[in-house]
Amino acid sequence: MLNCAILIGRLVADPELKTTTNGVSVTSFRIAVDRTYQKQGEERQADFIDIAAWRQTADFVCRYFKKGSMIAVQGSIQTRNYEDKQGNKRTAVEVVADNVSFCGSKNETAAPQNAYPPVVANQKPNPNIDFESIEDDDDDLPF
Repeated sequence: MLNCAILIGRLVADPELKTTTNGVSVTSFRIAVDRTYQKQGEERQADFIDIAAWRQTADFVCRYFKKGSMIAVQGSIQTRNYEDKQGNKRTAVEVVADNVSFCGSKNETAAPQNAYPPVVANQKPNPNIDFESIEDDDDDLPF
């Protein structure tokens, strides 16, 4: 059987580090993940996915990520049943993170001045960027 989730999204709020009674670090946070399909003329929809991270992963998330940060999460989907304050039975679905990593620039609001702008589908080329032509010598290819 296989249970693997890989998500890229933005944190909805600042993560908060908590510690269990046994001293284990844990954090729960939510990320907004854009849907791939968008109806023409409508705003892109997003899904809000709950994530749980434990131990060093929790410490890492709380130290380096904040609301709005882009994050990549790899983990497994888990469900758990609980009873809310009114006594109703509920089911929670969340991704338990095994690995998380950065997914944006260090300062997502300011790109380095020498960096090329990102390529966007159906975007016209920027006439201010010069490209150097490269000679194509098929004789130098190893295959």
